[in-house]
Amino acid sequence: MATPRATFIAGATLLAVFAIPAPAAETPRDHGDYLFRAAGCGGCHTDEKNHGPALAGGPAIKTPRGTFYGPNISPDPAHGLGRWREVDFIRAMREGVRPDGAHYYPSFPYASYTRLTDDDLRALWAYLRRQPPVAQPNRPHDLPWYLRPRSLLSTWKALYFTPGAWQPRPDKDETWNRGAYLVEAVTHCGECHTPRDALGGPRRALHLAGTRDGPDDSVVPNITPDRKTGIGRWRKSEIVEYLASGMTPEGDFAGDVMAEIIDRSTSRLTAADREAIATYLLSLPPVEHATRKEKQKPAPGRDEFGF
Repeated sequence: MATPRATFIAGATLLAVFAIPAPAAETPRDHGDYLFRAAGCGGCHTDEKNHGPALAGGPAIKTPRGTFYGPNISPDPAHGLGRWREVDFIRAMREGVRPDGAHYYPSFPYASYTRLTDDDLRALWAYLRRQPPVAQPNRPHDLPWYLRPRSLLSTWKALYFTPGAWQPRPDKDETWNRGAYLVEAVTHCGECHTPRDALGGPRRALHLAGTRDGPDDSVVPNITPDRKTGIGRWRKSEIVEYLASGMTPEGDFAGDVMAEIIDRSTSRLTAADREAIATYLLSLPPVEHATRKEKQKPAPGRDEFGF
């Protein structure tokens, strides 16, 4: 979407230059599938490790604020999205609100998905509607009592949430804008790579600078171009390779959560989209923020393996 202009010609020109289209190799029917994979939706909404049915609900996501379970988003009318309308889906993604008006917990990354364009939201909705319905009930979140009232989420939103589609920057080229859109909206990298405060809100000064308290107690690295604690020493080609295969410049490979994301999401992007992501990340301000946890020293009389 382009910034409004006083004349139709100026507005049309900006749209033509900076719109974020689907990759050229896709057909319109494929675009929803591409977005679904790019966003990694299957990771939260399918229990793949236990061979659960597709989109019928995801595995436990453990966080410092409780354990969340991705809901059933198949077209099942009883447990999934079968009774939803397109407008309900767009409102959920754009505003973080259920069809009944209740607020979603921010474990559902609507703070990033709100930036998706209307066309991409419609394509994603069309893709979900084509999937087989699965009659599987949702698992309730396991949260401490003081976080259960959804009414409290209106305060959280007032502090941390700004709804609205992402706006391209006219001072940047198409590759940068595509990368920004992918990182900040579609692949929602900041949801895991940005540390959070005591209320679960993102610490904006440390955007993408990593955290020691990631999902399932994982350490999520700094992906700003800081040379000491981030990816500032990586070449663009090395970032592109990492997103495709998981191999780091040192020859190691991604593990844990990131390995799943690469397998499910970034490796399935087009080469042009991976390059756009790398271009955008390397253009960001470097933020020095170490995330690696120090290894505990073994107890006296025991070696590092505990014997």
